[in-house]
Amino acid sequence: MKVTTHFFFIVVLFIGFAQIAMSQIIPPNPITVTGIATMYARDPLTQSLCFGDGGPGGLFQDGIAKNRCSDLNFNSYIANAFKVGVEGNRKGVILDLGTAEELKAKYGFTETVGNGQAFASIDIRNGKAQILKDYKTGDLQDLVESTSLFESFKNRESIPVKVGHIYLIRSTGRDDKDPEMYAKVLVLAYTPSESVTVRWQLMTDGQRAQITDPASPSH
Repeated sequence: MKVTTHFFFIVVLFIGFAQIAMSQIIPPNPITVTGIATMYARDPLTQSLCFGDGGPGGLFQDGIAKNRCSDLNFNSYIANAFKVGVEGNRKGVILDLGTAEELKAKYGFTETVGNGQAFASIDIRNGKAQILKDYKTGDLQDLVESTSLFESFKNRESIPVKVGHIYLIRSTGRDDKDPEMYAKVLVLAYTPSESVTVRWQLMTDGQRAQITDPASPSH
């Protein structure tokens, strides 16, 4: 009995040390690059979304409603539309790529159950916007809208919201010295003049973003 007890204690101790070692060797990634968020037209805080952390674009401070980080706005400037570049020192462009089904038909790649490959594959590589070409090899092809994404920002900062549609976003500082930010957004649910729920994901030119928060809505 004593031998069995000692053996059990040693096994538990070994597992504990192993878990501690793993946590030290592989630290968790604190950066969230994708998530689900709901934006509400009547709420002064969640009218906008911050891609940096997936939180509301606004905040209350000292009894005043203030901007915190508004990368994407819903309905505040144009009814039932998205708008980017709303902060005073930012400018941006947002493009409607259509639905996953439309993209599959247009570019000829293989989709899987749930139609997730279109959104998942969209990326920015070497100054070009790309999408899946071959599901088996993972090869990409240029989006037709790639050239348009990198053209002038003028008069392309807003676009109507459509459920099921995927949007591509590029923004930067107005003096062109700030690094450019790229993001993609999939509209999951939409009630005109009330709310829109989106799957959003940041992208970095030349490096595929990794999903770090599988699935559950946090805002």
